[in-house]
Amino acid sequence: MDIATLKALNAAKRERHGAVLVTDIAAGTSRLVAEDQVPADALGADVAERLLSGKSGMIEVDGRSVFLNVHLPPPRIVVIGAVHISQALAPMAALAGFAVTIIDPRTAFATPERFAGLDLRADWPDDVFATMQLDRYSAMVAVTHDPKIDDPGLTAALKAGCFYVGALGSRKTHAKRVERLAEAGFDAETIARIRAPIGLDIAASTPAEIAVAITAEIIQSLRRRSLVSASTSDEASA
Repeated sequence: MDIATLKALNAAKRERHGAVLVTDIAAGTSRLVAEDQVPADALGADVAERLLSGKSGMIEVDGRSVFLNVHLPPPRIVVIGAVHISQALAPMAALAGFAVTIIDPRTAFATPERFAGLDLRADWPDDVFATMQLDRYSAMVAVTHDPKIDDPGLTAALKAGCFYVGALGSRKTHAKRVERLAEAGFDAETIARIRAPIGLDIAASTPAEIAVAITAEIIQSLRRRSLVSASTSDEASA
């Protein structure tokens, strides 16, 4: 790997951007393909598949052996609400490879005893997001039922383009949420990105079952997220 490619890879890691190091085995040459610069060709299809799966591996392109080394930021889940669902969700998400942060200003709920070993923030979401950067590898889960606590998290997630945004609540509750977000300046398409009711429809009823449904939906969203093609990226910057 040459110095320029190494610098580009290190920059992608610092900025939490996905990228694939493409190495021609016979030639011994490498180039870096960023997630938002995937070419619209046969190689690009393989690169996109690897970016979604997160798995590196060897492929054949025009009779040449090419190794695709995938570099993805560690995905994370930010949960607004230190509730029973969060207690079940956190260990499941950790087992699935996600870093988990719990945010809740209610110190009676946000205690180290209930969330041992986790990144627990007993602060208002607005204060947390003043220093915490969300991105395309972040998932947002809002489960407090309290707009004063949930809405700042949803707002931050929608602005950051998180790959998953979900909120607990009935259809009536969500309708009011939609009204508030529209009044805050979000368009209908952006608001529609919120998964509500939250989680895959598995007829979940207990906190643990709801946590399973949420975890599954987050994994599905991560593995089926949209990638920005090179042509789309070029058009956007034109």
